[in-house]
Amino acid sequence: MVKEIERMGIAVVHVCTVTPISLTVGANRIVPAVAIPHPLGNPKLNAQEEFSLRKKLVEQALEALATPVSEQTVFES
Repeated sequence: MVKEIERMGIAVVHVCTVTPISLTVGANRIVPAVAIPHPLGNPKLNAQEEFSLRKKLVEQALEALATPVSEQTVFES
């Protein structure tokens, strides 16, 4: 689905926990997530730490969205 959305001219960021799968399906902008059961958080953190973690992931995804790419790119933190 990522490729079809991009084919329409809409940039997409794939936030995922298993980056090889994203590479296989052809996602162009890939942001690694935290873990399979909790991709955008960590329940072991206190509220402030988890907020910071989530904010960092969203900022990273927005940065990836704004970055022109010509090939598949994994945006590591």
